[in-house]
Amino acid sequence: MSEAYFRVESGALGPEENFLSLDDILMSHEKLPVRTETAMPRLGAFLLERSGGAETDHAIPQEDVIRLGAARGEGSKLELPLWLAKGLFDNKRRIISVELPKIYQQGWRTVFSADANVVDLHKLGPHFYGFGSQLLHFDSPENADISESLLQTFIGRFRRIMDSSQNAYNEDTSALVARLDEMERGLFQTGQKGLNDFQCWEKGQASQITASSLVQNYKKRKLTDMEG
Repeated sequence: MSEAYFRVESGALGPEENFLSLDDILMSHEKLPVRTETAMPRLGAFLLERSGGAETDHAIPQEDVIRLGAARGEGSKLELPLWLAKGLFDNKRRIISVELPKIYQQGWRTVFSADANVVDLHKLGPHFYGFGSQLLHFDSPENADISESLLQTFIGRFRRIMDSSQNAYNEDTSALVARLDEMERGLFQTGQKGLNDFQCWEKGQASQITASSLVQNYKKRKLTDMEG
């Protein structure tokens, strides 16, 4: 095997993550602000440092607002990794309620709609699109607005990303990708590979241009459907 790890495509834009994808594993560990809606006996010692002393059973009381990992006396919210928040969330049992991270709230959605290209998405969250799509799991009344904002942000930034990838041949691209989220960086790399392959073919350094993996996978699915 020539590589220690063969990249597995992310499934984060769907309802579930791909547990074989390193990108999705990293994304699922990003923190989400939540509020407990019921007491959680004996979990306090594992989830937070209590301010002003702990209960004898280390319970997290109902509607506790202590921040995970905060110093004593500080904080107002419990923050859980996405994978744990999804496991605890249940509309019927009301174990936790989930709050939108700031970058998906109305204020930031207005910024994205004004000019998405000026925003440093990697600084705000390296998995901006994937994490945002996972928020739809929690049945927020703002889900429709979040979905529209994610789509329009992507559309607004896509052309510049691909133009940059096609106009940077044999150059240092670190500055061009610094402000992109991980999915956008993948698109940029795909554009760069296409440009490099074309340049090699044009110079006679490649025997043929092969179909992209997306086209090949599509043909395989079509053949499987026909055989089924």
